[in-house]
Amino acid sequence: MASEPSLPPIQVYDTLARSVHPLAVREEGKASVYCCGPTTYDVAHVGHARSAVAFDLLVRVLRHRGYTVTHVRNVTDVDDKILARAKETGEEPTALSARMAKLYDEDMEALGCVSPTHAPRVSETIPEIVDVIDRLIKNDAAYAVPGEGNRGGDVYFRVRAFRGYGKLSGRNIDEMRSGARIEVDERKEDPLDFALWKGAAEGEWAWDSPWGRGRPGWHIECSAMSAKFLGHGFDIHGGGMDLIFPHHENEIAQSEAAFPNQGNFANCWMHNGFVNIDKEKMSKSLGNFVTVRDALQRNDAEAIRLYLLAHHYRGPIGWEVEKLSDGRVVFPGVDDAEKKIDYLFTTLARVNELTVAVSSGELPKPYNEALASVNAARQEAFASLADDLAAANAIAALYRIAATLNEMLDLHVRKKGDRPAIGRVIGVASHALREIADVLGILRVSPTAYARRTRAQRLALLGRSESEIDGKVQERVDARAQKDFARADAIRKELETIGVELFDGADGTTWKVRK
Repeated sequence: MASEPSLPPIQVYDTLARSVHPLAVREEGKASVYCCGPTTYDVAHVGHARSAVAFDLLVRVLRHRGYTVTHVRNVTDVDDKILARAKETGEEPTALSARMAKLYDEDMEALGCVSPTHAPRVSETIPEIVDVIDRLIKNDAAYAVPGEGNRGGDVYFRVRAFRGYGKLSGRNIDEMRSGARIEVDERKEDPLDFALWKGAAEGEWAWDSPWGRGRPGWHIECSAMSAKFLGHGFDIHGGGMDLIFPHHENEIAQSEAAFPNQGNFANCWMHNGFVNIDKEKMSKSLGNFVTVRDALQRNDAEAIRLYLLAHHYRGPIGWEVEKLSDGRVVFPGVDDAEKKIDYLFTTLARVNELTVAVSSGELPKPYNEALASVNAARQEAFASLADDLAAANAIAALYRIAATLNEMLDLHVRKKGDRPAIGRVIGVASHALREIADVLGILRVSPTAYARRTRAQRLALLGRSESEIDGKVQERVDARAQKDFARADAIRKELETIGVELFDGADGTTWKVRK
């Protein structure tokens, strides 16, 4: 496996072990990652994006260090919420789910998330789900309850039959009570037992099974899909902290009961923190959510990703929402992130405009120190990412490299005699900047494409068009040509008032829209 001996081993926080420890993989040079994906009954919100970006970063870090990564992210396209929403919209449930899954994929792609190796759907994994349930019944870890009338039978998992129940969440089984996502049914042997298969009446959305027509329970799908694509004992299972109990706890129980004496279902459990609005966890049930599409209308995708990465994946994010006097809603934290992304793209644009000669000999002391600073920042960035994905530290190191790069670009203009030495520093710094950015998943387009995209978006938010601004700029150019400087100044101030900044140069006047 290609890796850098100078970099520390990757270590992550394991929820099951309750500690940070070096990542251990079952097969040298390969990493298997399973992440709980969306339940596709509605468009994705930024909480979904937070989880997807966190584990996309993990995959990127692993691949940068030379691992061949098999990344599985499931799609829950069979769920009672989907059925309820389909009844509201008049769609066939699977069609609704397919439409929402496509929108989810588009949103995550916009945020720079690399497509998973496999994206299995519940509706396509029914035989495997039935097989796992059958194993559990044969192992006395589950029991079937016959259906009544034209309704298919149910199957429940015997929670108390699994001695390790509660090991992930730290809950004591004797202190548990029926609660959220734990179905109360008098036909259960124990109130804590949960559904593996839910019987359905004739004509309902359902699949055939040995227990009659029905649908799989929520938890069993991930046990079946992870087993299908990664086998038992894969390396990392990821998801949001809200999934620790009961979803992930139940996954462990049913998977290890279905495949006894085969060790841990997953060797490491990683969980991302919540996105909070007004100090409350964002959720669709509370109605306090911001969709990814809302955010993408207001801010560039690069800025949204940077904002998410700047908060450690295990901690909470307070997503700021501010309503302006004119009724517009803004996200101040993401606006700040967009200014930082602007700075990085402006830096790269300066590099792209430059043709540099590069020296190969000993560098003068100031440039040697600048080069050492860049290399140290690069080392710190990747060491931070190896330390439980500490992306904020990596971003800080990235900005130090960008600052050095801009300093060298300024010197390249002023000190013509030093240009070969300066060019060498610029070359190393720009390569390091792009390398770190690639692992972070930012700066994914050219500076020109970014400028074009953000200009169009910001103008749309202002209710202005590019041709309108170009016309004002031309008016000012004409006024200056006629020496009507008062008119020219008035036009500049008018444009500044709406957030358009002008730049006069040798090649004419250019403009950009401030955030």
